[in-house]
Amino acid sequence: MAYAEKVYKVRNGRQTKQFTWKAKYKRPDGTYGSESGFDTKTAAIAFGEEQEAAARRGNWIDPALQRKHFGVFVRKTWMPAKSKRGNTMDRRWNHLEQHIFPRWEHVELNAITWFDVDAWQQTLTCDDTTRGHCVSLMSTILTGAVDAKHLLVNPLFGRRRTVATGAAAAATKLKKSDEEKWAPVEAVLRIADRMGPVNGLHVLTCAFTGLGWGESAGLHRRNTLLLRRQAYDGGFFECPIIRVDAELGSLAEYTRRGPNGERLGGVLQLEPPKNNEARPRDIDIPPFLAQLLRYHLDDWPHDMVFSTPGGKYWRRGNFLRQNLRPAADGREGLPRVKGHAARPAWAPIKPGLTMRDLRHTHDTYQDQIGVRESLAHEQAGHKRPGIKSVYQHPTPEMREQRLAGLQDIFERGMSNLGWETLWGRVSLSKRRIVVVSQKSPK
Repeated sequence: MAYAEKVYKVRNGRQTKQFTWKAKYKRPDGTYGSESGFDTKTAAIAFGEEQEAAARRGNWIDPALQRKHFGVFVRKTWMPAKSKRGNTMDRRWNHLEQHIFPRWEHVELNAITWFDVDAWQQTLTCDDTTRGHCVSLMSTILTGAVDAKHLLVNPLFGRRRTVATGAAAAATKLKKSDEEKWAPVEAVLRIADRMGPVNGLHVLTCAFTGLGWGESAGLHRRNTLLLRRQAYDGGFFECPIIRVDAELGSLAEYTRRGPNGERLGGVLQLEPPKNNEARPRDIDIPPFLAQLLRYHLDDWPHDMVFSTPGGKYWRRGNFLRQNLRPAADGREGLPRVKGHAARPAWAPIKPGLTMRDLRHTHDTYQDQIGVRESLAHEQAGHKRPGIKSVYQHPTPEMREQRLAGLQDIFERGMSNLGWETLWGRVSLSKRRIVVVSQKSPK
């Protein structure tokens, strides 16, 4: 049964007549716990009885754990127990160090309220998406605190944060419009042509396959131009594919972190794809792209299909700065000087285009040509929601129609530009059949 004890204050090494009350109560394991600092005996006993009642209900939380600082719980308990891909861990530590810890590191877990968190996130100077990620990460951590018996409830769970409206929203960085998130095929072709038969083919491949940056930059020649073969219409359907490998299918670039978030150096290596349930996949390639890839692999001496000229992995920032940004955004011309040839000026084609926009572009093309939902999700590496994902599956006829549609988009783009060749490697003088369909003789 709970009871209270006097705790006398000490001044200059001597006990005084002043005192407070300490609550003593029985924990679930039969030992006694205590909590000091009560002004009255009644308050101390009430607290102790409340702890014992919670123990009988089975939902007792140690008050000492509830008072643990948020930063201590994150560093010592949550982050070590929630190990993820290196890039995910680096991104979490960045959110914690840059935005969350300056405000919450030394706050006790049970002192965190939704009102304070919502007010805080509105003051962050980062973009609104990052604000949302920070609040989401905090909520995930506090759910972990509930699971670890540090809190009874997560005060952030299920709450909708306040977002900027009106003038405040206008002051933040504007998001891209839907039109800016994808590129017409003519723009893709012109940018690819500027970038040449290696880096330009990289851009073209992403736009017509939906490969993400890590998947394309980490593409190995052993996973390129493989063959899909399925029974179809009395024969077989065949088409070349690119495979996103489940083990080493994505190039990851991040900072390796130690147990407490300390930086241990940069990492640039192949890892499993981010979502290992849907992202490993075989992507059907239209004939024009298969032809270009075949020419490229015949000439290219390196294992990685889209590496640097020296065969090393591209860093995303370097690829954008040296290749995509000048080709898409335009550049100034430079005169010939000693040691450097003249450089022609380039007018802008699609300013701001990113490799992620090319992934948007591919899925937009799929929607444009009416690719069936089961196949569209499979080819883009998206997990299809709902019961239809269980019962509906891509068929060879669906694949045939998709490839024909993508081939047509390419050929119409070339025709609109008045081009018959691209880097001298593909000709439209004879239209190609999209799918090889071998029928058994009757």
